This record gives sequence, structure tokens and C-alpha cells, in this order.
Amino acid sequence: MSEFKDKVVVITGAGGGLGKAHALEFARRGARVVVNDLGGSGDGTGSSDMADLVVEEIRSAGGIAIANKASVSDKAGAKSIIDDAVAEFGTIDILVNNAGILRDKSFKKMELADWDIVMDVHLNGTAYVTHAAWPIMYDKNYGRIVMTSSTSGVYGNFGQANYGAAKMGMLGLMNVLSKEGAAKNVRVNCLAPAAETRLIGTIPGREVNPDNPDPSRHPRLVTPAVLLMCSEDAPNGCTIQAGNGRFSCAAVFNNEDIELGADVTYEDLLERKDELLDMSQATEGWTWMKKMMAQRQKEG
Repeated sequence: MSEFKDKVVVITGAGGGLGKAHALEFARRGARVVVNDLGGSGDGTGSSDMADLVVEEIRSAGGIAIANKASVSDKAGAKSIIDDAVAEFGTIDILVNNAGILRDKSFKKMELADWDIVMDVHLNGTAYVTHAAWPIMYDKNYGRIVMTSSTSGVYGNFGQANYGAAKMGMLGLMNVLSKEGAAKNVRVNCLAPAAETRLIGTIPGREVNPDNPDPSRHPRLVTPAVLLMCSEDAPNGCTIQAGNGRFSCAAVFNNEDIELGADVTYEDLLERKDELLDMSQATEGWTWMKKMMAQRQKEG
């Protein structure tokens, strides 16, 4: 029996691409799925019945699913997604925050309206839906949450200041929530995917067919990472990169402190600039943080 059988799974932006691939696989494994999608274009405009079509596909294959067409960037709409899950299935076990849009442009040429809407959909939308699901998961001592980040945030990408900032913001949210939920068995992770989707097709010079993606870059090749992050033995506070059948983890690293004392000057630091910037012996950030906290406690 699948570990996902009868789990209630909410997936935002599941009308196509990555979200659809996740929804179909969870349903195939016996989960009860809420397929959320506003049905807008890649830049977030318009609406359609994409969610209904995915639900129809799931049901025709013998699965269980309902549609929700609210916008994650609207507080009431975001709450309605979780409300629909509870009304139909009684609870929520898994939340995959996947909804997203692109408004790519160099920062110099970017209208602030394009900044605002990308932040609203990606970062605020993730927070709004998660906030609605959080008390349910917290009270029942069980929950799995995935936030769909991006290498554009983790490493940066030209022309995506709005998108990259929102995606990196998700890592900050994950870092906190993974700690706040740990004692209640609510585990929170980030996904940094790579796949051929309709959003990729909005980037100048990138031609894709979202209805027939390149098999080597198909969205379903990302889905195993999502299942892992939503499993009973899921990690917590991890960023997993997935795409093209390849998987890896990304993390923040710190090098050792340079002790320069209370009378430090700019010139003192400048003399040790190379040592400061040398990351060859760096360790993962949380290990460094715990070491620093223990040292401060020892020093009183």
C-alpha cells in the first residue's frame, strides 16, 4: 500500500507543468488531491479551466480530486484553498506550494508593478496558503510542506531580480518554519526544480511545447523529489534541486570566524581579507550556528 494513500494533498498552480505532474502522481498513489490553479497565463494574467481539466484526468484514471481556482496572492483566496480541502476531505496532510508566474526584465528596466506581482504570487502566496494550513497540521501533529524555490534565488540569474528575491525569500521562510514545526512533526522543505514548462516558454529565446515537453526535461522527472519531501520519513529544512533525472542538495556554508577584537579597524580587516573570503574549509551553516551559540553560552 502506498504511504500516500488517503493523504489529503493540496497543490497550488497544478493546472499544468510541475504542479500537474505532482498532482497526477499523488493521485496515482491513492492521495486525495486539491488541484488549485487560477488558470492564468505565464505572466499571471487571465483565467481558464486548467484545474478542472486536471481533476477530470485524475478522476478518469480512478483517482480522487477536486478543483479550486482561487489566487494564492489573495488572502481570502489562499484560505479558500485550504477550506475546500477541509470541507471535502476533512483535513490537510501535505501542501505543495507550486503556483508561480514570470515577469522577467533587467532591474533597471523593471516596472515596480512587475516586482510586486511576482513577490505577491511566489512569496506572499506561499506564505498565505501555508498560514492557512499551518494550524491544522500543528494541531494534528503531522504535516509536510514543500515550497517551490529556484536556482534563480539560490544562485541568481540575470533579469530575474523579482523572481530570484521571492524564491530566496522562501528559503528564509523554510528555515524558520522547519524549526517551529519540528516538535509537531510538521516538516518543511524547499524544491529548486528544472523542467520544460510553459513558464520557461515566457523567457525570450526559449521555445517550448508545454503540451509535449522534451522527455529529458519533463516535469514528472522532478516529482520524485517532491514525494521524498512529503514522505513519512521526509527531511526537514532541506533544499533539494531536481530536474532532468538529476538530484542534489543546496545549503549555506560558513567559514571560521576571524577574531579581531573590540578595537578592530577597517585596516585590520583589510590585512586579513583573503582569509575572510576563503571558503575552502567552510562547513554547513547550521553546524556553524550551533557552534557559535554553544560558544556564546559558554562565555555567558
